[in-house]
Amino acid sequence: QVQLVESGGGLVQAGGSLRLSCAASGSIFRINTMGWSRQAPGKQRELVAIIRSRGSTNYADSVKDRFTISRDNAKNTVYLQMNSLKPEDTAVYYCNAEGSGLTYWGQGTQVTVSS
Repeated sequence: QVQLVESGGGLVQAGGSLRLSCAASGSIFRINTMGWSRQAPGKQRELVAIIRSRGSTNYADSVKDRFTISRDNAKNTVYLQMNSLKPEDTAVYYCNAEGSGLTYWGQGTQVTVSS
């Protein structure tokens, strides 16, 4: 099993920044790809960004050039730096980890962007 714990959410004004962290523990040797998804009220969960074990990344078009995903393998932690936040970025953000054919999810952290 892999446990994921997110932190760093909160309330911020439009144009502001937040940094989310996700610490992994447990059977971390299973992990290959880590990422962030989000779910806004009344909407489906959507992928925001992923980072693979060798560092390659992919982003949703809606966050490109504003969000940056990074990974500290020594700390088993993945980060999401969010800049130029918009009200439409308001959502619960979930960390996920994939490996050995399994996907693990964190409990989520709320990000609210006020206009």
